[in-house]
Amino acid sequence: MKTSTKKRLIKFSLILGILMVILGLVAWYKFFREEPEQTFDDANEQFKYGSVGGEADAGIPYWIWLVLPRIFPEHMPRAGGYKAFGLVWEEGQELPVGFTKRTIGFPRVGNNCALCHVGTYRSKLDETPTVVIGAPGHSFRVQEMLRFLVAAANDPRFTASTLLEEIQKETELSYLDKVLYRFVIIPRTKAALIEQGKKLDWMNDNPEWGPGRDDAFNLPKYALANMTVDGSAGACDFNSVWNMKARTGSNKYLNWCGESPSLRSVVIDSALGVGAQPDSEFSDHAKRIEDFMNNLAPPPYPFEINQPLATRGGALYSEHCARCHEPGQALTNTVISLDEIQTDPERERAWSQFAADTFNEVVDDMGFKGREPVIKQTGYLSSPLDGIWMRAPYLHNGSVPNLRELLKIPENRVSKFYRGFDVYDSQDVGFVCKGPDAKREGWLHDTKTRGDGNQGHSYGSELSEDQKSALIEFLKTL
Repeated sequence: MKTSTKKRLIKFSLILGILMVILGLVAWYKFFREEPEQTFDDANEQFKYGSVGGEADAGIPYWIWLVLPRIFPEHMPRAGGYKAFGLVWEEGQELPVGFTKRTIGFPRVGNNCALCHVGTYRSKLDETPTVVIGAPGHSFRVQEMLRFLVAAANDPRFTASTLLEEIQKETELSYLDKVLYRFVIIPRTKAALIEQGKKLDWMNDNPEWGPGRDDAFNLPKYALANMTVDGSAGACDFNSVWNMKARTGSNKYLNWCGESPSLRSVVIDSALGVGAQPDSEFSDHAKRIEDFMNNLAPPPYPFEINQPLATRGGALYSEHCARCHEPGQALTNTVISLDEIQTDPERERAWSQFAADTFNEVVDDMGFKGREPVIKQTGYLSSPLDGIWMRAPYLHNGSVPNLRELLKIPENRVSKFYRGFDVYDSQDVGFVCKGPDAKREGWLHDTKTRGDGNQGHSYGSELSEDQKSALIEFLKTL
């Protein structure tokens, strides 16, 4: 080979190598560069808006997320943008509670625990909602939000041209960013959402979840463990996450049917749903979340309490409720058999030991540390009643709207009511569940629907009306 030819080849190789390095650096910067996550000095703010590390794997590009409700309003359940899904959105905040924003190459939106574990209440319709950290997110319509994202991605108008035109109304992307959004980011987002829709298709054959609920153990069965769809319906309310230290220990369990033997297991399994990965960063997130929940106290009842009546109710609580619901008692945070509790069995039937074993194997293979395996138990958990005033509607499936209804014999409980409305009913202790306002903002819960029955837990139904009022007054104090 001539010297001149060899020199040209060397020069060409050097130029090609430099170009490849430049392209690699650009690709890293635009797709994988991780800016430090935002942290908050206040632990409450960190819980509401702090990352749990799911943005890289499950995050949606921020600018795409922002414009979707404007482009596809016909796929929304009602007007109001993302607030239509019952999200808690504090004044002055860029994102709803439970949403995170982090730059990994480009700005991405993710979720955290607060999405399902922050609620609100109002004393009247025209009042600014009070945000309650650790309460069940009783107004959040997660199923509707998932369906919206999937429907938008499947719409023929989900194209780079349509989305970029709307994005340009919000921000001026650079020429390179426009190219990347047009040919990479938008197509990949569309494909990911469509694929997510395929994994969620099973829920369209099941009863509706409604606000404040999800199908907590069918989701990991099908979406993570890729198990065969079995037709089970396990819709259940989001739990409160107060005083978790008092709910854990030897022979104490968590989740509605006692599937989880430790708080770390709950944190890991929940974080999987928002895309968290088993890295050192997640270990820090998990410890922070555990410490926060272990010491988070429920808010005091915000309305007037008749103290003499509550004192009378305290004796009734000790006699009729404490053995299953008072921290430290033998049956508290244990599983009560279906034969005993007699509540709707569908949620309990949705999980099996085979499902537990399969799911545990999947999570172990992912490499998460410090997680105790989930199990199968037969019955429902008897949890403490801390902050019970803010945990309506009641029973595992939210089939009883307030405490007064819960103390009736099951045959006399209301069979249809509206849930998801956050105006408080201080007389019956729950949220307003009937009337035009509740109908407009809520969702109709029909106890005749599979999995939504209000039977069982008849404890206290034999009390007189005066005794029931006294017991309810005491429960306000917990």
